[in-house]
Amino acid sequence: MMVHFYTAIMESILCSSITVWYAAATAKDKGRLQRVIRSAERLIGCNLPSLQDLFASRSLKRAKKMVTDPSHPRQKLFVPLPSGRRLRSIRTKTSRHTNSFFPSAVRLINRAGPPLPVYNTPPVTPPHTAHVTLTAIHHFVSCLLLVR
Repeated sequence: MMVHFYTAIMESILCSSITVWYAAATAKDKGRLQRVIRSAERLIGCNLPSLQDLFASRSLKRAKKMVTDPSHPRQKLFVPLPSGRRLRSIRTKTSRHTNSFFPSAVRLINRAGPPLPVYNTPPVTPPHTAHVTLTAIHHFVSCLLLVR
């Protein structure tokens, strides 16, 4: 009963937007929050997931939703490598960007193991290119008919 209470109340408060704020939190802040989790462990009498584990599981779940949704605006950041087994790492210049959600999510997905289906939409031929191609074919056929 106490574990359900912890999960429903305490963990939901601790993990409120964790994928957003965790990267910017200082080690001191993370330590304080981890102390709350350890206190709950002692009170309940069983092991609970650490703050890092909560962040990893929530981020991985959120990233998987983005990867598998072709209509998601940030889905294009999850680019598979030619082998199809891993995703291309996002280049970053600062540690702040390195620790932010999207680069962290790519690292988590790559560590997770089995490949995810990435639904990058194939490039669409612009209509003017198709029109030019059809016009060229029509012109070619017309020339052949005139030669006969």
